[in-house]
Amino acid sequence: MTPVLPLVNSTACTWAVILGIELPDKFPLVYYRDNCADIQLSIDDVLAAPIADSRIFQFAGTNLSQEPSRSATLFGAELAQQVGTEVVLDVDFRPDQWHDARAFGVAIRSALRWVDIVIGAEDEINAAMLTDVDQIQLASSQVSDTRVSGDVETAIDRLLALGPRAVLHKIGEEGVRIHLREKDGSRIQIDVPGFPVEIYNILGAGDAFAAGFLYGHVRGLGLYKSARMGNACGAIAVTKHGCANFMPMLPEVESFVEAYGGV
Repeated sequence: MTPVLPLVNSTACTWAVILGIELPDKFPLVYYRDNCADIQLSIDDVLAAPIADSRIFQFAGTNLSQEPSRSATLFGAELAQQVGTEVVLDVDFRPDQWHDARAFGVAIRSALRWVDIVIGAEDEINAAMLTDVDQIQLASSQVSDTRVSGDVETAIDRLLALGPRAVLHKIGEEGVRIHLREKDGSRIQIDVPGFPVEIYNILGAGDAFAAGFLYGHVRGLGLYKSARMGNACGAIAVTKHGCANFMPMLPEVESFVEAYGGV
């Protein structure tokens, strides 16, 4: 089976992080050590990776926050497009990882020419078009729950115009809206329902969604069913307090979706 190749872990897990649990619904993150291993990946590391033999090259916005990871990631996306490997971007906006939050939007927009599919929540999609720091507001002082104002529909149009063929707009418990770019420049929308669960902790839900979506996508399930798999993985993750330690395995996901009539 051809592997799925993520160049850099999308949550930057090799940073040292303290997770606070302030019941019932606050989970602040404190990054207390920088210079993680992920951010040191270089162009030589990309050249040593089997991109040409991979189905998907996935990266996250945080990978662009510092050098040498920024150049390595952009080079990897460019190379992936050249060899026919699909490129997926998880927007992943973390304002505390950037010297200037506006630079995040600049970096994301510079990468979109090589991206096929974009995954992001409303605040992240707005951040991809960020030009004014006044658009940013921290929810309950949690950098892990940053609000970014803006017109998300306009932002999606702009994302699609810059290259990607699809934007997956995550909308929490409602599921996902898939926006597809048509050849005439118009777009179509496909609504993919989520799974109703009691939310304990939203941390890790984005990575769980991406994992489920990519699993379905590389197996040819189509965008709708792949997004349903992503929704299921995210729904399971938010019912746990352990974040990445409790990402579901395939049998758990299959059992979960079966109870809702399958994907």
